[in-house]
Amino acid sequence: MLKGGASVVHTISGSMSRDAQKRAAADAALEIVLPQLTRDTIIGIGTGSTTNCFIDALATHRHKFDAAVASSDASAARLQGLGITVIDLNAAREVALYVDGADEVNGAMQLIKGGGGALTREKIVAASANEFICIVDESKLVAKLGQFPLPVEVIPMARGLAARALVAMGGQPVYREGLVTDNGNIVLDVFGLDLSDPLAMEPRINAIIGVVENGIFAVRAADVVLIAGPDGVREL
Repeated sequence: MLKGGASVVHTISGSMSRDAQKRAAADAALEIVLPQLTRDTIIGIGTGSTTNCFIDALATHRHKFDAAVASSDASAARLQGLGITVIDLNAAREVALYVDGADEVNGAMQLIKGGGGALTREKIVAASANEFICIVDESKLVAKLGQFPLPVEVIPMARGLAARALVAMGGQPVYREGLVTDNGNIVLDVFGLDLSDPLAMEPRINAIIGVVENGIFAVRAADVVLIAGPDGVREL
């Protein structure tokens, strides 16, 4: 349940494919969001395939809120293409809600994000929002973070410096070739890090010179996680 008092309707719709699960999670998020919308509401929107399902569902209600803040150029383009006004975060009076997916989520609603390379902007919008709703299919739920490689956004000239520091921490960084983030940086995907204490590891990685941000969302974890499985959606 959100702090504002909205609750999740757990829908059961038979055995669902992975794509159908993503749509179901997005629809469940919309059920939470709609009662909280006013003409002044600004919604934060994340990046990725599950979030795209939410954007598509939200579009038919675009007249019920003011504008959206997007965590990536791709999401901004999709929102605008569906007639939703997109504004810069600095122009937002307040971000009431942030809706986004995740690459992994644990039982404490801590996340790994950044598979699409938008981790820094995602973390900025999440930190700015009053409530963070995370929508995933059940394959993203893990007992311990770290099976998915941890994305770390790095200033290009610090690639080697940051990689050596990550190796010293026990990780195996791999340069994600062909990707330039919306901020003009590169991403190192780090395998093998011990993420048993995400709250401690998140600032430790960010203290590496040249690192812009990493994909651990523990300092600002999700407030609600909606998990879609073959038989419906449940709230973590």
